Amino acid sequence: MTYSQEERPTWDEYFLMMAKLASTRSTCLAFPVGSVIVKDRQVLATGYNGSPSGSVHCTTQGFCYPGLSACDASTSLPSRSVHAEANAIAQAAKHGISTQSASIYVTLEPCLSCLKLIISAGIQEVFYETPFNTGEKAVVRDLFLNEGLVKIKQISLGEVTAKRATLFLLNPVSVRSENSLQP
Repeated sequence: MTYSQEERPTWDEYFLMMAKLASTRSTCLAFPVGSVIVKDRQVLATGYNGSPSGSVHCTTQGFCYPGLSACDASTSLPSRSVHAEANAIAQAAKHGISTQSASIYVTLEPCLSCLKLIISAGIQEVFYETPFNTGEKAVVRDLFLNEGLVKIKQISLGEVTAKRATLFLLNPVSVRSENSLQP
């Protein structure tokens, strides 16, 4: 594989790709979500959504609740999953890592509960790929934004970066080739 400066992912793309990779570990049948907490361009913690530690995974049993194929199939039962953002914050706390003034990259815009947790954890910026909050939820989210408690920005992965990442994922990359840059 060849390398050129123009093909390097931006920092946002780099961390979004990490969040997308974390989402591949999700055990949720409704939404595979991944997150990465970052400070000073260093990863502090990662998370993905799934059943609480020690509880049977929805993907293992084939359902969230008996009779329901996925948590979002019910309007009354809550999700069994711990959300990706909560898992990343819990991992940081478990290992004594401060999230004060950090940023979080998430594949799905945080729900209001996770947004409140993010704010309380001192995380100042949220970068997300897919929108989630609409209607009254968006109104509440916007109240937090207007109060300056957190900044939120939707981002996406560029096509060139995504194609290059696919090549890196599907082929050995740490081998010298005739076209690679010399160290």
